[in-house]
Amino acid sequence: MNLTIHASFLPHTDPDASLAFYRDLLGLEVRNDVGFQGMRWITVGPPGQPDTSVVLHPPAADPGVTDEERRTITEMMAKGTYASIVLATPDVDGVFERLQAADIDIVQEPTDQPYGVRDCAVRDAAGNMIRIQEVR
Repeated sequence: MNLTIHASFLPHTDPDASLAFYRDLLGLEVRNDVGFQGMRWITVGPPGQPDTSVVLHPPAADPGVTDEERRTITEMMAKGTYASIVLATPDVDGVFERLQAADIDIVQEPTDQPYGVRDCAVRDAAGNMIRIQEVR
């Protein structure tokens, strides 16, 4: 079997704020921006990696989700416990400086972890946990 990761999904609450975070701050390229019935799905990915994407989606888009589940999802997103992604960089301290200067929600400053990486953690505009690792 030959499998690769094509796309992962993160919910967003504000598509323009998500673009400001992922495109403008992190430098990911926008691959797709699709609107439907007042909602937007935005696909972003790292330059030079056209086969790997993150789809930023409206959490209320699934018709099988109840109103109570939507409230729970919204609460979990606000706490940063609903969805997360781990990104990698050769310079976590440099990336962190840029993120800190942008006045976003910092969860953890760069730290050497006992499992062999140096990483930091922030939250995006929707509250999703974004960990950024420097593999050593």
